Amino acid sequence: MAKVEEGLFYTESHEYVRVEGEYGYVGITDYAQEQLGNVVYVDMPSVDDEVIAGEEFGAVESVKAASDLMSPVSGVVVEVNEALEESPELINQDAYANWIMKVKLSAPSEVNDLMKAADYEKLCH
Repeated sequence: MAKVEEGLFYTESHEYVRVEGEYGYVGITDYAQEQLGNVVYVDMPSVDDEVIAGEEFGAVESVKAASDLMSPVSGVVVEVNEALEESPELINQDAYANWIMKVKLSAPSEVNDLMKAADYEKLCH
């Protein structure tokens, strides 16, 4: 069964954001990586790109499928997880440790519109 971490905020499209101060770390959930199978490529935004909550910011490709990534929050990308360029399979090993982008949040209250762990678990079952 897929792991759901407490303290994160989740979208119906299976992205998460972990908020630390004015920053949010965004990635795909354990459930999402299980559904995708072996991840072979992650299309990430560039540093300084602006992302908008509910809009596409990249894609994840697996041997089975490609899936667009929807941003759970709005803000400016301050960092991308460069390790995923060489080793996209890190997402399969631990989806929560291997975030995709770090965003400086422009509207921190947006997380109130996202699901908490218990609600996300219900969505996945």
